Order: sequence, then C-alpha cells, then structure tokens
Amino acid sequence: MFSTPVSEDVLQDGMDGFRFRTLQSSSVKPRRGALGYIVNSVIGEYIVCMAHEFILMFLIAIFAGFFGALVGIGGGVIIVPALSLLFNLPIHLAIAASIVSVIATSIAGALSYVDQQITNVRLGMFLEVATTTGALLGALLGVLMHGYVLSLIFGALIFYMAIVSFRTRNKEERMIESGGYEKAKQDNLSRALMLEGTYHDHALGREVSYRATKPIQGSFVAMLAGVGSGLLGIGGGVIKVAAMNTMMSIPMKAAVATSKFMIGVTAATSAVVYFIAGGINVYIVAPVALGTMLGATGGSAVMNRLHSKVIKTVFFLLMIYLGYQMIGKGLMMGFAFKLPGLM
Repeated sequence: MFSTPVSEDVLQDGMDGFRFRTLQSSSVKPRRGALGYIVNSVIGEYIVCMAHEFILMFLIAIFAGFFGALVGIGGGVIIVPALSLLFNLPIHLAIAASIVSVIATSIAGALSYVDQQITNVRLGMFLEVATTTGALLGALLGVLMHGYVLSLIFGALIFYMAIVSFRTRNKEERMIESGGYEKAKQDNLSRALMLEGTYHDHALGREVSYRATKPIQGSFVAMLAGVGSGLLGIGGGVIKVAAMNTMMSIPMKAAVATSKFMIGVTAATSAVVYFIAGGINVYIVAPVALGTMLGATGGSAVMNRLHSKVIKTVFFLLMIYLGYQMIGKGLMMGFAFKLPGLM
C-alpha cells in the first residue's frame, strides 16, 4: 500500500523498461525526406513493439484468469511475477494491475458460477466479514510485528493445508456418491444461518447437496487469510478454499466458486487505495483486465466439467508453490537466507 501518492516521475521511471509512453500527436505526424523516413520508421517500430507487449500481457492474463477460475483465486500469483520479471515493472504497479484484474476475473468467474448455481452466496458473505476484519487486523499487526514471522507462519499453514487437501483428493467423489456432504452434522450457528446448498456436478452427472459445518473455525481461518492479505499482500483465496473444503465440509467445486465470489469484494477495497495513490496505469490494466475476464469466463465454464481429483491436484501444486515462496520470503527477511528458485 502507499502512504503517499505515487509521483509522475516514479511512474515514468517504472515504465522505462516497459516502453509504453503516450505518443503526442505532434510526434507522430508524417515527415518527409531521409530524416523523415528514419523518424517514421522508428515510430512504426515503436508502435509494433507496443502492440507486441499488449498482446503478450493479454495472453498471460488469459492464462491467469483461466487458472484462477479453476482453483478459486484471483490470478495475481501469475500476473505479478510476469509483469515484474518479463516487463521490468516496479512491484507496486504490478500489484495494482493485479488487484484490478482480480476484480475483473471475480466479476466474470463469479457471475458464471452464480449462473450455474454453484456459488453459496450466504456462506461467502458470512466468511467475507471475517476476511475484511482480518485485513484490518493485518494492517495493525504490520506496525507491531516483524513481517518475516508471519511469513513463516503462513507458509507453514499453507503447507499443512496442501497436505490435507492432497490426502483427501480421492475421497471427495466417494463422499459425494455416499451422500457424506449432505449428512454432515451441523451445529446451531450453521443451521441458523442456513449454510447449505445444492449444485449440479456436470462431471458426475448428478445433483450434489451439502451442509456446512464448523462455521466459527472456518471464519477464523478466513480471518487469517485476511490478515495475510492485509499484511503480506498474499492472495487469500487459496486459504479460504482449503478452509471451506477441508474444515467446513464444503465440496471442492462449491468452495472454488464461493471463493471466486469473495475475492472481488476484498480486492475492490484495495483497488480504491491504489487508485487514490496513483498506482493504476491504464496501459497495463486494460490488457490485463480484459485478458483475465476472458480467461475466467473460459475457466468457469470448464471447472464444473472436471473431476474434483483433478482440481485438487492443481490446487495442491499451487499451494506447495505459495507455501515455498512464503517460507522463502520469511527466511530472506528474517535471516538473509535465500532459498533456490525464490521469486
């Protein structure tokens, strides 16, 4: 986050490696003669370069949106490193573009999942209260605690959830077939809030009913996801999906769809802050947002046709990657020890 507005000089410096500039009308007027031919050739090459980078960003964003729709995340784990490493953008510009893309992918993906009646809106709003509270708490903890301590804690938590998710990858469809999710024993709070739902699983060709359990424990983990988002800038979607699936007895597809609905609400708040700070650049945001929307639309159409085992395997690999990055970041900040392959 920015404490002061980002100056024009900072933004211009950040764009040096990116080669996107606003061409003034006077600089693109055709010129005659030998010198004019050279100038026009340079301008033409510049426009071609700019178009190539727009297309490359657009394609990367499509992949990020598609992948994010499959596992219930915003896609920032792909977009931020790509913009930073491939286009040499400062991290604050990459994060700002990623946050706007999260809103775009959430709108596209969540709309499709709501249309398919997979999203549990009631559950999403219940957990979003805890996530927002956690984000505020994370900002306060940033003043009181060392960031590397929480990086290590969150890395360990993500690794644990990854192992639990991987171990249960073969059990999900057996539970659906046996009606295990529908028979889950609810407590008084779950019943009072009516945290239950039904959706049609295209891969299995049947209706799946479920009842949420342990809402207090689930909201606590959702709050931790908010803390991590507010303090460390990590995406909370991966933690919320794992919490809903492994702790609250929510089928993987319903957890993914509900997380997709939630992340847009959280990202919208952050996007306002970045907009006020001047960190949102339309030349970057435009292809990224359009690409993620297109990718999320495709991903949300494909997700319900995949078996839960496939989704859980992809989700496991993502969590292992994020857990490794978080622990590596903590070790680097706290002990100046860099793990191999750290972004």
